[in-house]
Amino acid sequence: MASRAGAAVLFLILGVAAAAAEAAQARTQPARTRDAAQRAVPTVRLIATGGTISNRAGGRLTADELVALVPGIERYARVEAEQFANTASSALTLRQWLDLARRINALFAEDADLSGIVVTSGTDTLEETAYFLNLTVRSDRPVVVVGSMRNPSTLGYEGAANLFDAFRVAAEPASRGKGVLVVLNDEINAAREVTKTDALRLHTFQTRGYGILGVADSDRVVFYRDVVRRHTHRSEFDVSSIDALPRVDVVLVYQGATGDVIKALVDQGARGIVIAAAGAGATSGTQGEGIRYALDKGVAVVTSTRTGAGRIAAKQAFRPQAAAADPGQSGPARGFRIDAEDLAPLKARILLMLALTRTADPAEIQRMFQEY
Repeated sequence: MASRAGAAVLFLILGVAAAAAEAAQARTQPARTRDAAQRAVPTVRLIATGGTISNRAGGRLTADELVALVPGIERYARVEAEQFANTASSALTLRQWLDLARRINALFAEDADLSGIVVTSGTDTLEETAYFLNLTVRSDRPVVVVGSMRNPSTLGYEGAANLFDAFRVAAEPASRGKGVLVVLNDEINAAREVTKTDALRLHTFQTRGYGILGVADSDRVVFYRDVVRRHTHRSEFDVSSIDALPRVDVVLVYQGATGDVIKALVDQGARGIVIAAAGAGATSGTQGEGIRYALDKGVAVVTSTRTGAGRIAAKQAFRPQAAAADPGQSGPARGFRIDAEDLAPLKARILLMLALTRTADPAEIQRMFQEY
């Protein structure tokens, strides 16, 4: 009888212990599951530079505060945040562009598990920053530039939604190899092609003529086409040892424009001039004299179009003969003419700046305008 009672007690003890262990496992399992799920989602780094997206009344939002605006993003990405700058986009310097590109390249080099990077920017110069990164980031992993048209203190602030989409696009495997992307208003555009088309409206960033690359819809990220021009990991531009970019200015063509503006820019140290020409390349007033002056002084002159779309077909790059009116010049002029293909004037400036860090050969620079 005693042995049966002892066995019953032992069985009861073992049962209680088993139940306790099962309960403990049940309590810890959700945490383990969450940890495993968190490790499984892609890692995305946010680099905040400022802009309207962070420009809250009373003080700009930090990178960490921006991430806090996006609840539920942990389902798509594990976001790490860092503050690069916190200013208006128009206040970013060319030196900061160089530092930003170097920082992105360092992050990709140091962390093989980093799926992508999101960069916040003010919208006024967002397309310029994006295209510069498109030429200088040396990885095929996605870099997504994002901003907002309304600030965090404004009714209808769309910055959180744009950030949510940007993180998803940066974490999306299909984004790889497409160069730097611009994501606003649920749409994905290529950095090379996109431009700001409206001063106020949310749909301001568009790709005229070619259309969007894809969309970030509620169910998934969808791409409709690819990017065929050279960019990022296929770029020849290496900014790792560049201290400063050469000065390149943009000159607008308008009726009766004077060439002395071009001469003044040359005299102030411009190494390149981009002409935002009328139509397919026309200048006006005395701008032709200014261009000849620039060429005689060894300055590169690139012809683009101010129209917002269309192509200035690349001719054979050339160094024109020195102007006969300048008796102090002999032999071929040191400057040269380049055609910008379909690059907008602002982006032609960026490509020319980087091109001049590598070569002064006009044929080589014309090749770059055809390939990038």
